[in-house]
Amino acid sequence: MKTPTRPARKNRKPLFVLIIPRFEDLANAFYAGEVMKGASVAASRLDADILIHLTERGDHATWLGGDLLNPDAVDGILFADIDRDWDVVKSAIRAGVPTIVLNNPSDEPFNCIAIDNRRAACAGVTHLVAQGHRKIGHIAGDLDTQAGQDRLAGYYDALESAGIGRDKKLVKKGGFLRTPARQAAQALLKDNDRPTAIFAASDVMAFEVLDVAKTLGIKVPDELSVVGFDNNLTDGTQTRLATFEQPIVDMARAGIEGLYQMSLGLAKLPIKSLLEAKFIKGRTTATLK
Repeated sequence: MKTPTRPARKNRKPLFVLIIPRFEDLANAFYAGEVMKGASVAASRLDADILIHLTERGDHATWLGGDLLNPDAVDGILFADIDRDWDVVKSAIRAGVPTIVLNNPSDEPFNCIAIDNRRAACAGVTHLVAQGHRKIGHIAGDLDTQAGQDRLAGYYDALESAGIGRDKKLVKKGGFLRTPARQAAQALLKDNDRPTAIFAASDVMAFEVLDVAKTLGIKVPDELSVVGFDNNLTDGTQTRLATFEQPIVDMARAGIEGLYQMSLGLAKLPIKSLLEAKFIKGRTTATLK
């Protein structure tokens, strides 16, 4: 979709709105914090103002209230997440407000900057396969989010590339939350035919796996390898989790810079960018004996 021609900016600083759906769990709170940091850094450099709009995830109708769709007042909207609701993005575009969506890549001509979650997840599971693991469990994130879906898809990509068949019993839902992740870890590790490795879609969930393994007397990494995603937590010990570091700050900064260029009519559209997550080897994986 094309953004309508922008009206001339009045004598004021550029104003960009950062829309963040409210998250309850620690992993996503970290994500929101990093997005705000990156957006603020870019706005400061551009001498622009940022309005942070926290919204209810379950009530998308309230996301664009007030003057947020007034192109005379707002120079661009950066969505930290949209929960797959592209209609809310279309509403802003129809109103003539430049928009960029974070972490929700799309083949449609929307402006999107995202982490390549699928490729990173595939790399993490491929690392486990290279260490000799064939029975690899997965604790999935919130499958209503694109990050959760893509990390699950990356897990399956790695299995397929290695010629390992899918086993539904090895995939449990954790929702990026501690309690469901703990229950998922218990279900996987108490099984007589338990996996030798687990890829958890967030560090929050990976540390629940580590704690359950300790409770059950399963040694990590000698008897169980664990990979997480986020690189934002420690368990207060010397444990160095194998995980992925995401350039979230860079993603948000690029989002505000893109909006600034769009507001001046200088951006080449659509803006499409996939950023790589860096694998941190840590000390929670080992070659299968």
